[in-house]
Amino acid sequence: MDYIKIRFTNDFDQLESEFEKTFENMFRAISPMFTLAERKWKPQMDIYETPDEIIILAEIAGVNKEDLELEISSKAVKIHGNRTEFPRVENTTYRLAEIQYGRFERILYLPSPIDTEVVSASYSNGFLQIRLAKLLLDKTRKIPITEG
Repeated sequence: MDYIKIRFTNDFDQLESEFEKTFENMFRAISPMFTLAERKWKPQMDIYETPDEIIILAEIAGVNKEDLELEISSKAVKIHGNRTEFPRVENTTYRLAEIQYGRFERILYLPSPIDTEVVSASYSNGFLQIRLAKLLLDKTRKIPITEG
């Protein structure tokens, strides 16, 4: 007997989210004042690795260093913060409003375990760079054998 795999997902939530996003973008094009209350955005990120480390580069221009938080475990990194909106100019008509403001949060699952004690993070020119040392799990070493 052949079995059919059924994947249970909540497509309605995704459809609702897409509809909500389209609806908000339509009204935001009219005026940035027509946005939903608490909008989250996702900054662009790159993850790459060398034989010894994993490097994460996050594009978060306009976010103050004080508004960033970074949490790590041996398998994942959580980056979250807030980008505050620039003051609006009086008597203007917005023709385009694409810059996203508000809270953001990204959880990145790492391709290999890391040493949580050997981590560095730097923030420059709108880019957050996180360097994570890999755990050397398959490292071999010679054990001396003593007499007796």
